Amino acid sequence: MIKTLTKFFLQDLEKLKTEISSFKDERKIWEISGEIKNSAGNLCLHICGNLQHFIGAVLGNSGYVRNRDAEFSRKNVPFKELLKEIDDTIKIVKKTLNELPENKQKEIYIQKIFNEEMTTEQFLSYLATHFNYHLGQINYHRRLIDI
Repeated sequence: MIKTLTKFFLQDLEKLKTEISSFKDERKIWEISGEIKNSAGNLCLHICGNLQHFIGAVLGNSGYVRNRDAEFSRKNVPFKELLKEIDDTIKIVKKTLNELPENKQKEIYIQKIFNEEMTTEQFLSYLATHFNYHLGQINYHRRLIDI
């Protein structure tokens, strides 16, 4: 299961790079409109922060310190910095999941999520679906705003 999840995380991080790179106007990455409350840029920062925290820091002891509020409050982060953040996330996800011992996958994840215990494998599945939810938002956001 971990090999499949690793493949999906890495594949979808590449899709995230493609989505961000597909904006014709870099300024549009930070726009919000109507009921769209989070910009594509902030969703990108959130995805990276989420994965670097829960996979890198919690599972891999990477030393990453998350600032969740900044994921949503930072604005106008340069395009190249967003792409670097994605690349950094790719590296830590790949390293951590490739080194994750098989027995750890079936253990209860270190932190309770929504006051529930779940195995590391179950939590990684949840992270993948959470990631894809936001990846879809970014795609839709780009097609609505970057016209």
